[in-house]
Amino acid sequence: MVDFEVKGKFRVRNEWQSFSKVIESNSEKNALEKTYSLLGSKQGVKRNLIRIEEVKALG
Repeated sequence: MVDFEVKGKFRVRNEWQSFSKVIESNSEKNALEKTYSLLGSKQGVKRNLIRIEEVKALG
């Protein structure tokens, strides 16, 4: 398992809010899916309102 840092923005009402998350995952694709899932469940944001700007492996 590798840690990935995922950075981007998601829309809240009429504003874009920045976020940065560290996700432990086997691949970059799985880290992206986990990020979408977490933001959707915690913030109530749909996937089309999430913009991923950067994904990089840590360590």
